Amino acid sequence: MVIKPKGKVSKNGKYKKTKLTNTIKGILFVSPWLIGFAVFTLIPFINSILYSFNAVSITPGKINLKWAGLEYYNHAWNVSTSFKLNLSSSAMMICCATPVILVFALIVAVMLNNKFRGRVFFRAIFFMPVIIMSGPVISKLLTGYTVNFTEEGSQIMLFLQSLPGVISKPCVFVLDNLVLILWFSGVQILIYLAGLQKVSTSLYEAAEIDGAGAWEKFWKITLPHMGPIILINGIYTVVTIANYSEQAINQEISNSMFNTSMMYSLSAAMSWIYFLLVLLILAVVGLLFWFISKKENT
Repeated sequence: MVIKPKGKVSKNGKYKKTKLTNTIKGILFVSPWLIGFAVFTLIPFINSILYSFNAVSITPGKINLKWAGLEYYNHAWNVSTSFKLNLSSSAMMICCATPVILVFALIVAVMLNNKFRGRVFFRAIFFMPVIIMSGPVISKLLTGYTVNFTEEGSQIMLFLQSLPGVISKPCVFVLDNLVLILWFSGVQILIYLAGLQKVSTSLYEAAEIDGAGAWEKFWKITLPHMGPIILINGIYTVVTIANYSEQAINQEISNSMFNTSMMYSLSAAMSWIYFLLVLLILAVVGLLFWFISKKENT
């Protein structure tokens, strides 16, 4: 018979008690978020699935559901004249604006990461749109003023429009939505700055000793270290643009919710189709970064 020392038993018991205490503290710490997620996200999430497959009717104190199958999905895809057009427009906006925002934010972050007078002020300027951002404000900026092209600008637009549609449409789209693209870059710049400050300065010093210039340091040191940050920013940008309230697809979903004949069912079906499209784009973004990182490691 082996008798364990009392000190060891006491130590193990104290460790288990401390671990249990830390677990309880951790659960209590995240419990407000868990409660908020369950009430404001999970329940509406489940309800939207039910509504999309059922005809919804509201009576005093009760919501009635009648099974309709894929009727509302069919209506959104085959009957609605504007849904597929708005869906493709939103997909183009996400696919065109995301890479432009990522590149622009990275360039600005690299510049703001350098030491110069007024650096804090310029960081605040680029982040300011995020603080005051709202759908009506952006809509006013985009539609409140008309800018006439100069002769050179008109020639550039005509040249872009003369190119094949695969090339011309994204280019013209970026120029038409330049204010929106700049407006959505604030958080990405901040995340890039956090990533840039994690890169060891000794790597740049060693590269300078070897005679590397600014261009070589960016491609050989900065960009490889920013790979995971670019992926995070890519996912964040796709989700942010997809949730942009002034998008035609989001406005159509909101308007369909007040259709008295179909109530919430049609808007729920449209929302799920749009949600699946956004998931597909996110999957493509993830696979693209996975392929690039795998290629760099081989």
